[in-house]
Amino acid sequence: MITPLRFLQLCVLSMVLPTTTATTASASMLSGGEDGLHAEILRDEAVARLNQLGKVSDADGYLERTFMSPASVRAASLIRAWMEEAGLTTWVDYMGNVHGRVEGLNASAEALLIGSHLDTVVDAGIFDGSLGIISAISALKVLKSSGTLTNLIRPVEVIAFSDEEGVRFQSTFLGSAAVAGILPVSALQISDKSGVNVQDALRENSIAITEENLFRLKYDPQSVWGYIEVHIEQGPVLEWVGFPLGVVKGIAGQTRLKITVRGTQGHAGTVPMSLRQDPMAASAELIILLESLCKNPKDFLSYDGHCNDSTVESLSNTLVCTVGEISTWPSASNVIPGQVTFTVDLRAMDDMGREAALYELSNRMYEICERRSVSCIIERKHDANAVISDSELTSELKFAANAALKRITGEIQEEVPVLMSGAGHDAMAMSHLTKVGMLFVRCRGGVSHSPAEHVLDDDVWAAGLAILAFLEMHV
Repeated sequence: MITPLRFLQLCVLSMVLPTTTATTASASMLSGGEDGLHAEILRDEAVARLNQLGKVSDADGYLERTFMSPASVRAASLIRAWMEEAGLTTWVDYMGNVHGRVEGLNASAEALLIGSHLDTVVDAGIFDGSLGIISAISALKVLKSSGTLTNLIRPVEVIAFSDEEGVRFQSTFLGSAAVAGILPVSALQISDKSGVNVQDALRENSIAITEENLFRLKYDPQSVWGYIEVHIEQGPVLEWVGFPLGVVKGIAGQTRLKITVRGTQGHAGTVPMSLRQDPMAASAELIILLESLCKNPKDFLSYDGHCNDSTVESLSNTLVCTVGEISTWPSASNVIPGQVTFTVDLRAMDDMGREAALYELSNRMYEICERRSVSCIIERKHDANAVISDSELTSELKFAANAALKRITGEIQEEVPVLMSGAGHDAMAMSHLTKVGMLFVRCRGGVSHSPAEHVLDDDVWAAGLAILAFLEMHV
């Protein structure tokens, strides 16, 4: 198990990028207020909006907002209104993404895209996704209030992506993948647990998506300068090192599997143990196999042309696997199940290593199922390769984060931490369209995907100031 010290060494100390000297903010950096801090917009109003958006839910008592649900549509309308208040021209596209754009001095120049997602997991926190959207809108609102919004040298567009989490359709990045042009037409026919497919969900909300419209959603790469995203860290490193902001060097690759194990359904009291073909017992063994492989990949993977020393070492430090969902049929206490289905989420920084782990896992799973006389179907539901952030954008975000923190504290800051992200983000999909950069914001205890998720008000403020500083480089 990787220790906190080793983790920090891997994710921060060994990955610090040199501060660029080519990136220089204008003399009007963070101008527009008497002290240049804009706390009323970037902190107070932003926090209030996060709390307001956090109450827009499809469930009573907890936050749940999935693709094209009633709450998702209400949240989109709210975000669109905030975009318009900030001086942006808005629209909703054929995948339900909400866009807000300002053309700046040159409407034909390559555009800067800033985005994150408006959907949530089940029983979510209020900052995941929403913080990136609201911080960007708030920064542009500051520019509007200071009269410099139209002085941007390139168009700036904020996108609130309709789906990143993949909760409803078990297919992540529906919104950003459509914009990036990597969403296959077949995705429109993916169904949720109620049998409603993506196309139907959009049509129920008066969005007439077709194959042709889906292709038209893709942005021309020649029209885009780059994409940046602000997101809570969803990990403990920034809190541990005492920094509110960090820049992201890269994002782990990930694969999602759906495992279906079928056996022989029977009476719990009359079928002898030696004669059972029990998919639940088999699934338990498969899950233990998964845990063992991910904890100790060196014990499972061979060193050959596809898996060398560095790959196995990388897996030992970054491979994580999760079974987050499991269901049985017919799900009765006195019945041996006939079928068990569960999900696997597997992530690693090394794509070759991730594929090696999946190959070994699949082979061993099939062996277990054959020994237990049950059938096993392994479906790959989602794949995303690891993404390395653009060095130019990373340097500019690092400069902006330093400028924001210096502005708040009045002191020269230490080196802004540089981290790897184990969580997937819309930047992964957008990397197929353009260069990407990310800024992480500290969250309490590293907790996310939970109502306990929390970001300090002043850290929300720091995030907004950092985006503002970044935008000021383009005025």
